Amino acid sequence: MSGIYIHIPFCKQACYYCDFHFSTSLKKKEELILALVKELELRKEELQEPVETIYFGGGTPSLLTIEELQFLINEVYKNYTISENPEITLEANPDDLIENPLSPRAESRGLTSKSIFKEYKTLGINRLSIGIQSFFEDDLKNMNRAHNAAEAKRCLEEATKYFNNITIDLIYGIPNMDLKKWDKNLEQAFNFGINHISSYALTVEPKTALDSFIKKGIYPPLDENLALQHFNHLVERTTQEGFVHYEISNFGKPNYFSKHNTSYWQGKPYLGIGPSAHSFNGNERSWNVSNNTKYIQAIQKGALPCTVEKLTKVDHFNEYVMTGLRTIWGISLEKIETHFGSDYLQHLKVSAKKYIDEGLLVISTEHGGKKSYKYALKTTPKGKFLVDGIASELFMI
Repeated sequence: MSGIYIHIPFCKQACYYCDFHFSTSLKKKEELILALVKELELRKEELQEPVETIYFGGGTPSLLTIEELQFLINEVYKNYTISENPEITLEANPDDLIENPLSPRAESRGLTSKSIFKEYKTLGINRLSIGIQSFFEDDLKNMNRAHNAAEAKRCLEEATKYFNNITIDLIYGIPNMDLKKWDKNLEQAFNFGINHISSYALTVEPKTALDSFIKKGIYPPLDENLALQHFNHLVERTTQEGFVHYEISNFGKPNYFSKHNTSYWQGKPYLGIGPSAHSFNGNERSWNVSNNTKYIQAIQKGALPCTVEKLTKVDHFNEYVMTGLRTIWGISLEKIETHFGSDYLQHLKVSAKKYIDEGLLVISTEHGGKKSYKYALKTTPKGKFLVDGIASELFMI
């Protein structure tokens, strides 16, 4: 099976911490959508397997009208073989989902705040990814989010009436957020009956507004110890509520794991459509130019504005180590030996030994989910927060 990711590079405003590709101007939206359709047509021969997942990411895909989303979904079905009952995810912001039905923008879309969820379901969208980030007003203002705390709650009140497959984003490690406040964020999510949570530590990316604010002393520096405290509490509370910590930043109730994102971690092929979108075919990675104008101009000429990188055996090994270690399935030692050879297996065992001795890694015969490995290298609870650093130390140079 394979997946299609469609990048919608528009946002109402820039969040201070975000370094994804987007534009706050919608002037080129119509041209961009036509270019997305053209790229879908140009690349229809690239996926040899049926498409199991379709993911609208961004940016803010909920800025698109129902008609625009329908247009894009129709083109996917027109050009690709789609499996029965595909997972179709839409990333959305709360303020787009509960917009005042009397506002000019809502009127132009022909929607009320209660009808939009029905419309989404009619399109075949069966999973919503809602960018809550926090249920507290001061946090949202400090991040420059477009919605407020009341809208976050009203949005989930309505969304949960129509969808049970909902994931929300929550950010932890926010300066001055004590454990009690972080727990209230989690409790709000549990009270709404949310079945999936994606939670990330606040990070400072170069050239973002947050980076500038911290350097100027306008915003307090981040505290890794606070982030660790929040992370450990997140793991504890989600476990108590019946969530499975199936990837380092993702927590899902059984049968509510993200199929699309899981396919990334398990090395399945996927097609990335739109500016800045990445693709993987098993042997090569490619990524489109991160510029809306250049992307549109190239596509209009029938050219793919992408950079292609052919992966070496070492690249494949390092990527498997990184993605495998982040999941409950771990790194299959059997797969390492079969796919890469005994030298790679020996390298992994030697590199992992000190982390095993420190109680950060373990070789286990247990497994999570449906995929079972005879022996797998996994992080321990103590090692989870440090997983990216540990993984980099296991890489083959």
